[in-house]
Amino acid sequence: MAKWGPAESPLHPGGAGLDSKRFELMSDTQFPSGQWFGFYTYHGNDRRFLMDLVLEFRAGKMTGEGADGIGLFVIAGDYDGTTGECGWKKQYVGRHVVEYQGFRDATGIWGAWTILPAKGGFHIWPIAEGERLKAVAELEKASQPAKLEVSEPSLAPK
Repeated sequence: MAKWGPAESPLHPGGAGLDSKRFELMSDTQFPSGQWFGFYTYHGNDRRFLMDLVLEFRAGKMTGEGADGIGLFVIAGDYDGTTGECGWKKQYVGRHVVEYQGFRDATGIWGAWTILPAKGGFHIWPIAEGERLKAVAELEKASQPAKLEVSEPSLAPK
């Protein structure tokens, strides 16, 4: 498993040079089994591609399955409940494998994926039942360009 933290993640707020002391070490309970949601990006492109996952974390091993715009996939990997580090392989059914390396912080798991020659970043987080629509709306809102509102200058004397 790679030895790096959130400061090296291509997507983590603050990016490289982030003070890692701000993040608490995660306990095993920070890797809850169940439904997770998130996105991945391609290097050099800010577009977010959504993914749904069902993950199980047990005794340092993670397994699961999910779907995204490419197709269905299964996941197998490892996690460290003390350091927050994790890594897994995402095997698309009948297709290619993508390798993921990440770090768990208070907002989810951030990190990078690779499948030579492509690479990019990702962010996933556990969600409770009924929160998926809220998460999708927030992601869509975040990916929309900001609207600039311009008001006409007043011609009335002050």
